Amino acid sequence: MLSLVRIKTGRDDPDRASERFGVVRRHRPSGPVIWIHAASVGETMSVLPVIEKLCAEEYQVLLTTVTRTSAELASQRLPTQAIHQYCVFDSVPLIERFIAHWRPDLALTVESEIWPATFSTLKKYDIPLVLLNARMSDRSFKAWSRFGRAARDVFSMIDLALAQTQTDAVRLEQLGCKSVRRPGNLKFDAPLDAPDARALESLRKQIGQRRVWLAALTHPGEDEAVLRAQTLLLENHPDLLLILVPRHPARASDIVDLVETASLSCRRRAAEQSIGTDTQVYVADTIGEMALFYAVAPLVFLGGSFADVGGHNPLEAARSDTALLTGPKVENARAVYKLLWERQAAIRIEREGDLAEVVAGLLEDPGKGVKMARAAQALVDEGRGALDRTFDALAPFLQAAGHGAR
Repeated sequence: MLSLVRIKTGRDDPDRASERFGVVRRHRPSGPVIWIHAASVGETMSVLPVIEKLCAEEYQVLLTTVTRTSAELASQRLPTQAIHQYCVFDSVPLIERFIAHWRPDLALTVESEIWPATFSTLKKYDIPLVLLNARMSDRSFKAWSRFGRAARDVFSMIDLALAQTQTDAVRLEQLGCKSVRRPGNLKFDAPLDAPDARALESLRKQIGQRRVWLAALTHPGEDEAVLRAQTLLLENHPDLLLILVPRHPARASDIVDLVETASLSCRRRAAEQSIGTDTQVYVADTIGEMALFYAVAPLVFLGGSFADVGGHNPLEAARSDTALLTGPKVENARAVYKLLWERQAAIRIEREGDLAEVVAGLLEDPGKGVKMARAAQALVDEGRGALDRTFDALAPFLQAAGHGAR
């Protein structure tokens, strides 16, 4: 049932749905296999440098992800020798089928991907497990703490947890992790994508001299708030263009309906519709082009921060020379957001209704946005180094995995 729902809502690929049940169509490569599991696009982006380094050291890498968007990203960005597969549902028979085929020598699960059946099966087959770039939000910590001994049984199966922050490290220890280190946040070291030069030239030509702002990775409810803000902003800035990038491109048709209901003129990127002089909203419903949209927008509202989803990684925006605006609901990366707010490298907007006012202020004072962007870049530069520290911590596990495939 869950699989059918995900397919109908566009979150799973119907042609690859069987992978969620442990059905595999690719052969296991020879040599040590490192299995990395990431949930979605943000987690996948954060571990791409890890995957690239492992492949350079001649390990075979299997990446599993949950979402269709992350699978599409993997098809574009993974090294040629790395393999992508959709993750298996957390059921012992399915996990055993998956492990019997791939026989991983080491398993790395990213951030907050905690799956009891998977962990117990790895333990059964004596496969080391590392929690990579680990985080534990307030909400997740409270939820796991309610399970008491059962939670400790789950977390004790993790051989090493590599935490993003000291707070994450303490929480993981309290939940039962036996070995915890704090190398920092890998997202600070993730490479910044360069936009496609031809696409950038074309987009800039279509925009011309118009002013533009970006609403990135939005969720239901946020689209409406952004469109209300755009309607208000057009009263004093009639040539203003909004680029709206939904977190899930499959929602684009619904967003176009919202735009039309708001009596705004709309174009859609996936339909190859160019921006016209009368276009007020450009729905950018493609995969892997965020760098392109950051490159043309001097200010961005980052979604997932008004909706109850915990926020999205702000570091790509922070490194893209753009002023960053967020809502308050960012528990998935609260430590990073807090630094951005404290350094005046981002603006926290408490109420959706204030979005138009804040955007208007930056449109009228572009120098403030420039200062914010510079402060954000400086903060990112200070946070680098987690990748090297992570590999130092992984060295004993990689050495053991390198002794041969299981």
